[in-house]
Amino acid sequence: MRAKWMQLPRSVVAGEEALSQLPELVRCLKLKGSCLMLTGRKTAGVAGRRAAQLLGRERSVELMEVKEASFSSVERALELAKSFGAEFLVAVGGGRVIDVAKLTAKFLGVEFISVPTAASHDGIASSRASIRRQGSLVSEEAVAPLGVLADIDIIASAPFRLTASGCGDVLAKLTATRDWELAHRVVGEEISEYSIALSRMSAKIVLRSSSKMGTREGVRRLVKALISCGVAMSIAGSSRPGSGSEHKFSHALDVIAQEPALHGEQCGVGAIMMMYLHGGDWRGIKQALAEIGAPTCAEELGVSRREVVEALFRAREIRPHRYTILEHVNLSRDKAEKVARATGVI
Repeated sequence: MRAKWMQLPRSVVAGEEALSQLPELVRCLKLKGSCLMLTGRKTAGVAGRRAAQLLGRERSVELMEVKEASFSSVERALELAKSFGAEFLVAVGGGRVIDVAKLTAKFLGVEFISVPTAASHDGIASSRASIRRQGSLVSEEAVAPLGVLADIDIIASAPFRLTASGCGDVLAKLTATRDWELAHRVVGEEISEYSIALSRMSAKIVLRSSSKMGTREGVRRLVKALISCGVAMSIAGSSRPGSGSEHKFSHALDVIAQEPALHGEQCGVGAIMMMYLHGGDWRGIKQALAEIGAPTCAEELGVSRREVVEALFRAREIRPHRYTILEHVNLSRDKAEKVARATGVI
């Protein structure tokens, strides 16, 4: 068996008013020197400027606004970090901000701290970054954060749609792990049983907590589940335990739909259909999403029925080297429509 590198967060701080502990976390992680802090236009007012003020009492901090998760943003961050002499990074914001920080930290060869302002995605603690390159969104191997600081007050105050999207992304692990096990049985792909168990456990936490997602306790459980999903991917050395056929559907819908929904929303709906194809409890996933307040059909996603069927049919074209239930059943357009209708997605 080939040797694997596992990048895991060293410290995780999660709780109410956790942002105030950022300077202490930096000291505990023994990070020295100046800091480049990345944030977003909206998240600067939510937490970015306050985080810069807190850390700025002890060291030099340069604040940069990230407008999009693209290589041009990474290049701008690299240029600023080098001119400023930044010795570590802090990302305060959503997925775009954190993904740009991951790649910037990788290219600079420095550590970074992840400070999510919403629980909308599983990239909080993972080593993979979704970055736009030449108009296409690609998944890049980057670095995992050295530390994660999740302020539940800040995350709970984000629009609930973002929280519901995060739930969809976590529940998608139920089909992603099945896809990986299928690939192991059919094509002999190497799997990590530990990362599968961790990813699946995270999804089950959200399943059991679906009625609580409108509360701070529910948000706390979701944040822990998202961090665990990121750790599972780091252990696996790939996105396999977190991304399968349901993610292929989501990425296809991004291309096909005139106005795509949020990533986690699309993955949640994709998981309903993929679990149907696997012969598993797709109704349980659909019921949990409905109880949470996340989309379960095309209409709730804000896309057309035709776009859903076309995305389901063409999903296997996304990352064709990754074997999933879609490659196993080889859906035709007619069968894709039947699956979408049978599950009530259209």
